[in-house]
Amino acid sequence: MLLKWPDWKAYGRRYFREDLLAALVVSVLLIPQSIAYAMLAGLPPQVGLYASLLPLVFYAALGSSPHLGLGPVAVLALMIAQTLGQAPPGVSPSEAALVLAAEVGLILALAAALRLDALAALLSVPVLHGFETGATLSIAASQLPVLLGSPAKGFELPALLESAWASGFAWQGGAAAYGLAALLLLLAARRWLKGMAARLAPLLILLGAIALAAGSDAVSRGVPLVGALPPLHLGLALPRLDAGLWLAMLPGALLVALVGFVSSLVVAESLGRRANVRIDARAELRGLAGANLAAALSGGMPVAASFSRSVLMSDAGSRTRMTGVFIALAMGAAMLLLAGPLGLLPKAVLAATIMVAVLSGLKLGPYRDAWRYARPEALLMLTVSLLVLCWSVTAALGLGVLGSIALLLQRTARPHVALIGRVPGTEHYRNIDRHAVECLPGVLGLRIDESLLFTNARSLSDVVQLHVNAHPDTRRVVLQMSPVNAIDFSGLEALRELHDNLARQQIRLDLSEVKGPVLDRLRAGAWQGWFRGQVFLSHHQGMEAGS
Repeated sequence: MLLKWPDWKAYGRRYFREDLLAALVVSVLLIPQSIAYAMLAGLPPQVGLYASLLPLVFYAALGSSPHLGLGPVAVLALMIAQTLGQAPPGVSPSEAALVLAAEVGLILALAAALRLDALAALLSVPVLHGFETGATLSIAASQLPVLLGSPAKGFELPALLESAWASGFAWQGGAAAYGLAALLLLLAARRWLKGMAARLAPLLILLGAIALAAGSDAVSRGVPLVGALPPLHLGLALPRLDAGLWLAMLPGALLVALVGFVSSLVVAESLGRRANVRIDARAELRGLAGANLAAALSGGMPVAASFSRSVLMSDAGSRTRMTGVFIALAMGAAMLLLAGPLGLLPKAVLAATIMVAVLSGLKLGPYRDAWRYARPEALLMLTVSLLVLCWSVTAALGLGVLGSIALLLQRTARPHVALIGRVPGTEHYRNIDRHAVECLPGVLGLRIDESLLFTNARSLSDVVQLHVNAHPDTRRVVLQMSPVNAIDFSGLEALRELHDNLARQQIRLDLSEVKGPVLDRLRAGAWQGWFRGQVFLSHHQGMEAGS
């Protein structure tokens, strides 16, 4: 949190220098990225710069991570571009982006108020990785025409190929020369330079391209340039209050909010573990909500955390969230001093910057690892990637969430009930298929290995009956309940059905090692009225009773 007045003196002695230096380093990367990601989203370049000012200050006041590099993000830029395409006629992309940022902020604020930070679980690791990989490839593909000076446009591969075919695969030599040269220099810098030199390389290449474009009169040679940026003007104003526009942006805002929060939380927790800093998920919701609302009020676009910028902040020595405030100040100074020169930057150089930045995070190893570990999850990951690349972000995320739920239901629809026996010479009971154990004749020891909920409870009686059929001499069944952490009404009814089914076969049902909260739920369900067995403190006592 931001320091209060009595702490400022201590802050100046301990952290000011580290935070200021980290801010200067990150600002070097954020300036070209802010412009590039705004243009990637189909917005004017200054929108990305505005999104790197007040949003960082609001996150510093409300968030919890000292290392989160907030601002425009490549993956969100792709989602924003697709969402802006749904805006009603007569609405400019900049106006729609402000409404989108406001909706994202309000959604995140509502989620924080309702304690819905657990919604992050909706995007499983396979879905998140598949989405990020598909978005990375889609962004890189969309920037290839810009890199070569081609008029082709599109984010999805079929639309991009159709546009390129319609343009006759035309390209502009001057733009291609700038783009390919910048691409090779950026790759060489990543390969050969280390430390501060590697961090400064993108800015130096950008400045070199500006100087060359100005000296060679690139615009007269047909090289597309960013164009003149307007002067810094942070006049606060409400987004356009148009019900039709707000309704059109809402589906995209829900997805942007979910992806922005999940990806930011993953980054914050990863760096937090590295630095032994506790991350508060609700505070992250509040911080991102405040940042996006600030973007909506100050001419920006939806923002989230960038993994590359966050790692850079951590490595550069950021100690508190005041680093974000210093970054905002540095970005404001850059807009005042560099607005004119940045207008001379060739778009092909920005495209090269985007391609190198996004492709540096491309990881194909998880596909191999997932295929070895769980092929259904690997197929889900691959499907999500292909949908992002070939269809749409919305369809990919929707199918990914539904696929994750389907896999969860498939795994939990039939509770695992293990037949267990006593390890010789001990009072420990283990699965007979994995250990050499002793079993008592007439007494069936079974262990339920998961909670009894509506997703799996219906199959409980059938699973237990299979074990009973395999041991026709059974007089008593003892269910070890230690793995059961919860039981809902469906689970209670399933337990009752099992009890009555065994009773009809003259088999008594006993329970062992029932956890306190589960026993409380059973009592609340008035199970004493129908349960005729016993509850034992230990499974060994239950197995030995009456033998």
